[in-house]
Amino acid sequence: MVIHTMKTSTFTEADYDQWKETAVQSLKGKPFETLLTKTTEGITLQPLYTQQELEARLHAVRVVNSTSGWVIAQQTLAEDGYQFVASLKDSLERGNEAIVYDGLKELRWDDRQLDEMAELMQEYPIFITNTTADDPFLQVFDRVPVEARSAVKGAVSVKNWKIPHGYGQVRTLGVDMWDAHHQGADAVTELALALTKASELASAQETFREFADKFFVRFAVDTHFFMEIAKFRAFRVLWQAFCQAFDTDDDTPSIPLLAVTSLRSYSKLDPNVNLLRAGNEAFSAVLGGADAVTVYPHDVLTGVTDHSVRLARNIQLVIKEETHVTKVADPSGGSYFIETLTSELVEKAWSLFLGIDEMGGYDAYLATGRLAETLESRKEEVATGKKSLIGTNVYAELTDTEFANSDLVKVDERLAIPFEQLRERFANAHPRSVLLTFGTLKDFKPRADFVTGFLATGGIRTEWSPALANAQEAVDWLAAEQPDYAVVCASPAETELVMDELLSKLPEQVVLDVAGKYDAALSEKWQAAGLNGFLFTGQNKIDKLLEIASKVEGGKGAHVE
Repeated sequence: MVIHTMKTSTFTEADYDQWKETAVQSLKGKPFETLLTKTTEGITLQPLYTQQELEARLHAVRVVNSTSGWVIAQQTLAEDGYQFVASLKDSLERGNEAIVYDGLKELRWDDRQLDEMAELMQEYPIFITNTTADDPFLQVFDRVPVEARSAVKGAVSVKNWKIPHGYGQVRTLGVDMWDAHHQGADAVTELALALTKASELASAQETFREFADKFFVRFAVDTHFFMEIAKFRAFRVLWQAFCQAFDTDDDTPSIPLLAVTSLRSYSKLDPNVNLLRAGNEAFSAVLGGADAVTVYPHDVLTGVTDHSVRLARNIQLVIKEETHVTKVADPSGGSYFIETLTSELVEKAWSLFLGIDEMGGYDAYLATGRLAETLESRKEEVATGKKSLIGTNVYAELTDTEFANSDLVKVDERLAIPFEQLRERFANAHPRSVLLTFGTLKDFKPRADFVTGFLATGGIRTEWSPALANAQEAVDWLAAEQPDYAVVCASPAETELVMDELLSKLPEQVVLDVAGKYDAALSEKWQAAGLNGFLFTGQNKIDKLLEIASKVEGGKGAHVE
């Protein structure tokens, strides 16, 4: 009887208002708005998405890729044509599915190597980026027999170069969002700019069908997992609307969307974390419906190894073999969150696209400086800790770091660069830094841990003093140890007790800061007595670390090399 009752029991259906009421109660006095997240795109992420909210959207978003699965398109990194061919063949045997050539680093080729490449092109799709018309690699297209050219597939976009006759399946009109992405563009802006460039390219062709048959788009994929999924899905919806605007009579022509892992969040500091970023980015591109995905090795900023190249390739192999996403036409479809987010991106991107068109097009928008403003905003978020770069601005590991720049990629703007510059600066100058701890462990440890992590992001290694009982003990310890820089770490009450005496007897060579924030009157009093400043949560770490570097390098730092 009990089992029967359990099987026939039902739960009372709860509505959104009931859920919200329960959620507010769990916040213990905090407002419901603390659960909302504002994105760079101007979209407010909700804590809960429902079917009713999705149904209230203005349009459907279930536009999926024309084929299931994607091409693993790993870039071949080499020093010359011989190494390129050998590395490519090895890569293809180990799971790579495409030829990817980046002309940023021009290689030397001989006839034999070009002939081998011509043979491989007939079997594997080819993708070429950052290449100029005088790159000798482009001669490979002349070496494919005319009767075999119709089987060659891929995407090549080279200015002032015309592909030889017969390559009907190689697309040659591309929009690459790599530069705009790394200059600061958010998902909405990338989508709108891609449409803007598409409009400019379409207008230059005799017919829209001629344009569409040659067109492709390449997006960089950042670490905002769900936003990037929605970005790819949104472009397919926008492409459908774009085609309708050109009064196409046929079905919407399918175009390939290429994805490459972004370097905007890559860092030279603790580069193994880049593996996590790359996996996140690659998986979001796959779930969003990308047709081909390129994953950069985690050490591409400083120089790759065979091992790192293998790991980058294996990211995609693991996704393909273990997630079974190739068995689903639209793996992220049906999620109220992603469907709603996709719809919001569509609306905002289309509106911005129309606005850019009115202002004069792609170049006119770039001239407004809005990308630079967004980039500065992103940098500020990283500097203040609002956005985390694990291993860089939080949880920094003080290990040996390679700061050399690789010639394999070109990206002028990355969010980690200011921290990398600080780490390199402090690697050459080693101020002895100590934490002055007062009271019991439970009183000073939270602030000491915070300061240790804060300074580590700049490459500053800290030593903790013994638990000090009063200001005189601290003065004696400083006189004996002779550090360059010190931070007082204690409870607010303990700090106020020791500061006046400590400042009056502070050794001249020591730059002193205090952990925490204090009222304006007390702060001004201490700084007038010789305190350098404060370290606290939400502070701009770059500005503070630069200030510390300037002070210890400016004459007080006895141990600076």
